[in-house]
Amino acid sequence: MSANNSCTDVVVPLRNLSNAVKCIRDRVKDGESNESAGAFNLSNFWEVLNQAVKATSQEVTKLSLAFSKTPLPSEEDCARLAESIQKHVLALSTIYYWLPKSEGITLRKLVREATGEVLDGVVQLLDILLSSPLQSLSQEQLRSTGGVWASCDQFAQLPRDNRAAVLHVMASYTGMVKDALEEMNQALAESHDPFSDVLDDDELEARGNQDTYWSENDRQLISKCLGLIKASGACVRKLSIAVQKNGKVDTAENITQLDDLADAAREISPSVDDLVLSLYPPVNCTVVDQNSSKLAAILMKTLQIIRSCHVCLEGDLSWVQFLEGAVDHNLQEVKSLSEGSS
Repeated sequence: MSANNSCTDVVVPLRNLSNAVKCIRDRVKDGESNESAGAFNLSNFWEVLNQAVKATSQEVTKLSLAFSKTPLPSEEDCARLAESIQKHVLALSTIYYWLPKSEGITLRKLVREATGEVLDGVVQLLDILLSSPLQSLSQEQLRSTGGVWASCDQFAQLPRDNRAAVLHVMASYTGMVKDALEEMNQALAESHDPFSDVLDDDELEARGNQDTYWSENDRQLISKCLGLIKASGACVRKLSIAVQKNGKVDTAENITQLDDLADAAREISPSVDDLVLSLYPPVNCTVVDQNSSKLAAILMKTLQIIRSCHVCLEGDLSWVQFLEGAVDHNLQEVKSLSEGSS
């Protein structure tokens, strides 16, 4: 920070503002919503929230411009700027608190994360202003200001109800499972025993399982595990389609059921990742068996929740039953091969 008087004069308002925004941000990330005593108007909530986001973006722009060139704002002007930003940031967080859990945990989490990103951006900008000479517009200040704008702009893309929110998160789960499957298939295609071209079949078999490549027994085991992973992807895709076609947010029960589906589906991708990681050489069959059993249990639990949810109509039972059979079949195959290799 420069030692001249104008820089010194603006430090205190900026530092006080930074501390205030950090406190507001932490409350948003950790706090609970204010449950609505009566009917909640979701449409009105979005209108007011978007206005608050726009106002916050404009105030941040004013602050950044004020410190983009000399002369710097006076202590009084800086204090007014800080007061205005704090007021709009507080308004933004307060409006977020309006959104009750009864409108959907999944929806509320997405709004909370988006609000937190805006507040993180404001804190970052203030930190840059406090640590820079405050004499010219730096690249860091430009990037930070642009980051706040981007965080504010994403509110226009947020899901507007819990059904849309659940579809949003499930799309990411589908992508993660797909990526894991593609990663495993690519690794299988590229992997080979470096001695396979110089040893005959009997010698290759005698080499057994090495640390750097898959044996033939490993590949057979992996093929059955891939069946479980494919079933995982099919489960999330089919569930997404069912939510898209049949999901409702007209009652508290239906909203809660959608949250339950999102919670169940969220467990699938990490379990797929654990299974994939255990398939890399050297393959430990006991660990593969454990991870396969864990993934199968999560899939069965998810399918059971789907059965009892309003998104599962009579016509959906066929794919639920098919996936239950596929999961059980592949798990038994994995167990048989892993036990035989132990």
